[in-house]
Amino acid sequence: MGEKPTIAISHLGCEKNRIDTEHMLGLLVNAGYGVDTNEELADYVIVNTCSFIEAAREESVKTLVELAEANKKIVITGCMAQHFQEQLLEELPEAVAVVGTGDYHKIVNVIERAEQGERVKEITPEPTYIADETTPRYRTTTEGVAYLRVAEGCDYRCAFCIIPHLRGNQRSRTIESIVAEAEQLASQGVQEIILISQITTNYGLDIYGKPKLAELIRALGKVKVPWVRMHYAYPTGLTEDVIAAIQETSNFLPYLDLPLQHSHPDILRAMNRPWQGRVNDGIIEKLKKAIPSAVLRTTFIVGFPGETEEHFQHLLEFTQRHEFDHVGVFTFSPEEGTPAYTLSNQIPSEIMAERRNLLMEIQQPISLAKNEQEIGKIVDVLIEQENPETGELIGRCGRFSPEVDGQVYVKGIARLGTIVPVVIESADAYDLYGQIVSN
Repeated sequence: MGEKPTIAISHLGCEKNRIDTEHMLGLLVNAGYGVDTNEELADYVIVNTCSFIEAAREESVKTLVELAEANKKIVITGCMAQHFQEQLLEELPEAVAVVGTGDYHKIVNVIERAEQGERVKEITPEPTYIADETTPRYRTTTEGVAYLRVAEGCDYRCAFCIIPHLRGNQRSRTIESIVAEAEQLASQGVQEIILISQITTNYGLDIYGKPKLAELIRALGKVKVPWVRMHYAYPTGLTEDVIAAIQETSNFLPYLDLPLQHSHPDILRAMNRPWQGRVNDGIIEKLKKAIPSAVLRTTFIVGFPGETEEHFQHLLEFTQRHEFDHVGVFTFSPEEGTPAYTLSNQIPSEIMAERRNLLMEIQQPISLAKNEQEIGKIVDVLIEQENPETGELIGRCGRFSPEVDGQVYVKGIARLGTIVPVVIESADAYDLYGQIVSN
């Protein structure tokens, strides 16, 4: 048996996909493969693709074509492999394997078979797999942060979303399994654990018969990690019990990422989210009252088919009224295979872009005002990067989640991956600027 081939992974897509990448890396390293960050030097390149919206697919295809032109042996994994296996094999002769979203744990076997000359198709049509704390993992995030997946897949069928088709129905891990992984991460020096799934407020429904998010939060409160953050909380799932658990659990950041998508009941009905229309206004007021320190993030889709000027005005007013800390705005992307793809009244892309810009313009002064409220305060900041030229440090406070929110630019000296007190001296619409408080 000769030397094992070296393997690089090109990662695209969301943080759920990132965890799949990290498990593939862990499994390959454990099996004795050389893992190289340099794609040019590697024998195989695994491209973990995204297929969520058109723009993501374009990026995935561009990466695949560039690697094909460099004559690489390509293994295509992730959502696009699940979505377009046959087309990918036809159009990319360089692809030696396609691996589905529920099959990434077979990666070592896939590489072995490819080495024997087989063109591997390893795709479970209805994915059911979810890795647990015993699955090897090699983290790729900055040392202070780790994502922790509590569930995979989704049982909702929103009209615009292809994810359930690509990732299967919801399957949760047990509280014990999640806590065990959190303990491992804490022992590795992780300062912030970010809980993710497609819809974290439904955590546990499939295995316990009812959502168990409140119990999970309380259980993680016993893990010695300074910060636990949660992503994708459907407002309907933020029950009194969950709110109480957030308030009682000292390491749980009061950061709520509410993927609302829209405010107008007609559009929510068209999106197949009618249950949400009744709750928006009331629940946001209730959350603010119950957790005064809550940082609220949300995402909206503009230009959903049939969105009128009036519907859009409703969304603008809603955004102004609730003053979210952070707002992400996406233009509608018609996805083949979703109900919204065939709807009439598709909105022209220039109107969508205009609406997106208007909504972001309205949000900017709100975000700025929220950030300016931090000036003069001493806040805890997790230091993540150092600018080698200036020595300036960059990190995040509890208000900011990685990738999607702002950063804190810090003067002073601190070790990477530690949390330090910083006095905030200035702010703009996105970021904060401050100085480490020396004891």
